[in-house]
Amino acid sequence: MCHFQSSMLPSFLLVLMGSIDCITTVVGVLYFGANELNPFLASIVSNIPLFMTLKLSATVCIGGTYILANKILNSASNKTSKSFRYSSYSLKAAYTGLVIFLSTVVLNNLTVLIA
Repeated sequence: MCHFQSSMLPSFLLVLMGSIDCITTVVGVLYFGANELNPFLASIVSNIPLFMTLKLSATVCIGGTYILANKILNSASNKTSKSFRYSSYSLKAAYTGLVIFLSTVVLNNLTVLIA
């Protein structure tokens, strides 16, 4: 049986939100005439398999990076040092920023689909 570790929940949330972003973008482009606003991906959105591969790969890499960064941070021997606190704060701030950004993107995509 596979056990889900609570330390993986933040990464799971990032991957879930990134996947919802990808799906809503593809549905919007294919069925509602929406446009990709990311200038790096706008040129390849017409090639849906490539677009989805790039978008989902980036999403999984971000989630994996968070897991690795958290694992490295928690393996520190001195968890009371100033550098540990600064690193922990920075990781949490980056995660919070990503969640806010992805929430905004998903909300925007859903608004375009509903309108």
